[in-house]
Amino acid sequence: NETQLQAVQKVRGPSLILAGAGTGKTRVLTTKMGHILIQGEARPWEILAVTFTNKAAREMKERVSTLIKQSVEGWWVGTFHSIGARILRGHSESAGLKQNFTILDTDDQIRLIKQLLSIHEIDDKRWPPRTLAGVIQRWKDRGLTPNKVTTAEGSDLADGRVLSLYKDYQKRLKILNSVDFGDLLLLCLELFQNCPEILNKLQRQFQFILVDEYQDTN
Repeated sequence: NETQLQAVQKVRGPSLILAGAGTGKTRVLTTKMGHILIQGEARPWEILAVTFTNKAAREMKERVSTLIKQSVEGWWVGTFHSIGARILRGHSESAGLKQNFTILDTDDQIRLIKQLLSIHEIDDKRWPPRTLAGVIQRWKDRGLTPNKVTTAEGSDLADGRVLSLYKDYQKRLKILNSVDFGDLLLLCLELFQNCPEILNKLQRQFQFILVDEYQDTN
């Protein structure tokens, strides 16, 4: 429709599209990306397109590929976590990792936390590993490394032992050369804060950043 067309054709400057589920936001975003490329406003590697789910990322790639009639393999199109992983692999040494680091899934994360419970004398009946994994994930979502979590904030959880568990959990991940999903974003944040030259390089590279964001308003 006319409003969608305006959103697609507005190339320069920020724009925000607000609409309900199923109204065509992803279609507008992918069409806008195709429009930018067809008009020669940017080259493929100068566009960063991110979304929340693998399904949405695949849909974006397929639609753009169909629109411009070429493969989008290797382009910067993906979920926040996959883009984070790509950035970390490209700058692994600066992020304190080896390039061949592994990414733990939820089950691996739970198993690792379970191994640490007895060391920290935490009752896994009162504080199941999955619950503590959720606590750590929320801290990471807020950009809080162990040294940034206040003692007061950790004192109400598992008799005040969760913070020390978090510290040991991160140490164990480093020994294993592994990260969890939360680290894919947290370590990128740290990388940008500690290495501004890397942040500046990416800022110069990406002429356009397109974000397909789902927000639950219930």
